Amino acid sequence: MNSFKRIGGPLLWAALVVLALPAWGNDDQLIYSDQLNNGWANWGYNMSLNFKNATPVHSGSNCIAATTVPMWSRLSFVHDAVDASLYTNLTFWIHGGTSGGQQLQFLVATNNRETGLFVSVPRPVANTWQQRTFSLTSLGVATNSTITSLYLCNWNGSTQAAFYVDDVALTAKAPPATVHISINSTQIVRTVNANVFGINQVAWDGNVYSPTSVSLLNDLGNPCLRWPGGSWGDGYHWTNEPGLGNRNWGSFSPDFIKLATNTQAQAFIICNYGSSDASEAAFGVRMFNLTNHCNFKYWEIGNEVGGSWETDNNTNPPWQPHDPWTYAMRFTNYYAQMKAVDPNIKIGAVADITEDGTSNYTNHPVVNPRTGVTHNGWTPVMLTYLRSNHITPDFLIEHKYPPSDGDTYNLLWSATWASDVASLRQMVTDYLGSVGTNVTLECTENGTTGDAQSVSLVGGLLYADSLGQVLQTELNSRLWWDTRNNGPDGGGLSNPDPALYGWRTNAAGLFYQDGGIVYNLGAPTNRYPKYYLAKLLTHFAAGGDQVVQATSDYKLLAGYAVKRTNGALSLLVINKSAATVLNASIAVAGYQPNTLAAIYSYGMDQDEAARTNGPALAQDLATNSYSFAGTNFNYPFLPYSATVLNLAPARPQLVVKPAPSGQFVFQLSGQPGVSYSLQYSTKLKTWATFSTVTLNSNILIVTNAMAGQVRYYRAVWQP
Repeated sequence: MNSFKRIGGPLLWAALVVLALPAWGNDDQLIYSDQLNNGWANWGYNMSLNFKNATPVHSGSNCIAATTVPMWSRLSFVHDAVDASLYTNLTFWIHGGTSGGQQLQFLVATNNRETGLFVSVPRPVANTWQQRTFSLTSLGVATNSTITSLYLCNWNGSTQAAFYVDDVALTAKAPPATVHISINSTQIVRTVNANVFGINQVAWDGNVYSPTSVSLLNDLGNPCLRWPGGSWGDGYHWTNEPGLGNRNWGSFSPDFIKLATNTQAQAFIICNYGSSDASEAAFGVRMFNLTNHCNFKYWEIGNEVGGSWETDNNTNPPWQPHDPWTYAMRFTNYYAQMKAVDPNIKIGAVADITEDGTSNYTNHPVVNPRTGVTHNGWTPVMLTYLRSNHITPDFLIEHKYPPSDGDTYNLLWSATWASDVASLRQMVTDYLGSVGTNVTLECTENGTTGDAQSVSLVGGLLYADSLGQVLQTELNSRLWWDTRNNGPDGGGLSNPDPALYGWRTNAAGLFYQDGGIVYNLGAPTNRYPKYYLAKLLTHFAAGGDQVVQATSDYKLLAGYAVKRTNGALSLLVINKSAATVLNASIAVAGYQPNTLAAIYSYGMDQDEAARTNGPALAQDLATNSYSFAGTNFNYPFLPYSATVLNLAPARPQLVVKPAPSGQFVFQLSGQPGVSYSLQYSTKLKTWATFSTVTLNSNILIVTNAMAGQVRYYRAVWQP
């Protein structure tokens, strides 16, 4: 909230901040509490179950009633793979109904297999609630396992009396006293492409171009843009944009051109595949790049055209809708006509990340030339027939959204970027051969899910962590969905999950969902945490910076690092714990930082200021400084927060060296890769720069001719 002052060392500073935070539970994962939580689903087998039973209940309003319990039946909770290493126990409350004494067993499925142990549940007592706690170890769950199903089984071979279950949860392990984050600035991962900070623009947004929109994008570092917005791309016609003076329903390409021009942004443009043809795509290239001199570089043929939700009017034989073979045949024509207008553009093809993904048809099977396995998936079929047509797409397109599986799961889910990209690259290599080395991989949509997370602080942290993970891969772009989508009046959640962090409700009192980072004009009170996290990242990295190796030994504290083009080292640390200040020991190799670091952060404090309608400044990024940086230093990271630490290089040192007559020689000791201005002064009042050098090692010997007057020398890092 920016109202505190650091009056002591880091521990006192951390304590003062924590006192300002609202309380938020813990990191336990609720499975059932009044309703199924965190994406857990009911796959009960042969057992009559009521998940809204009103009496008896242990807490809240509902419990699970198992009213008919025949032999070999089970109450089953199913989820995408949950990382077992974060949890220690399974707990639930059980009520024996009017009779009690039921003989039940518990089983955990790990790694999608029922490899756990059947463990007998102490018999419930009639008319009494009792808690049952099982360590995951006793259930046969190893720390390197993933939990996929939980079964409460009637495995005794006979029908039993009704019983009740409530408040089912996985208990979180205590976090480590110290988390170790290691930075190796000499291990370069990649160079940052500015397109990873991209964001989608949508034609139904009537404020695409306005002074406020330009200002908002300038706050975010003028990111790459995309137009005209997701599935609208397959129904949008540039040759028939209605009523360019009418703003009652949205914005148009001239508005987008003004926005891109005034923010100096590059752009991805979606060509209408589903309800148009190659000639209109060529018209769009001509209209944007020749007539209006936009020089937009990236062009997509369709949007998610393998999905049944997407407009696809290719129904005349031999064409088929949502068909990779049809897409490859038509892509060839789009490619030829668009390149004829502007040979410098890059044209991309829609892809699926797995070989059998989006397998809508089986009439054009293809064989992987490396493995010999037959596949009908979208990407293998498309790439095979593009190659047979002697067409190589300039890039492949991924879209990525997390499942609705709860806050902790989704904050960890960003780690799946690496496997996505590896799978895409392997298919490019397998099906295109050596020509595939020139095919880049792009993500033109990445966003949050349709639950309360989309407008919560967690959604903002997901934005930042996703970017950090993308920077560990070869992806050239990551465009977030989107600037404005529908706002708080676009619909509420009728059955929100109370286990999710969040507080934003609409006029009807319902938690709402909104893919945008702002709504309406985007005034300070109309900005979601995603906006502020995007703004935070401008202090972390920019195009041309070098991503360096960073590791953390605790999954709920993520660390990323880049070497800035100005010689600074920037760290991004994300605390994914809802309740715990995580104290980190940060080790920096290959770089000597100055002791004073600039700090930028966003988290619960700022989100609470927004909830209470606090001053706009209190809702914005917190800025501070830290005086104890070095090659090894400690820093506390607040719950549900993202923090950028900007480390400047240590001050350079000058040492006079022996020199021949008439010369002056000194040794400059500094940071490799950092540029320094060498300056002199005659009276220590004004300084003149006589050379700028970038060190290749820690030491540089500088030789100057002796001057006819006294000179003082210094080296200065210019940020």
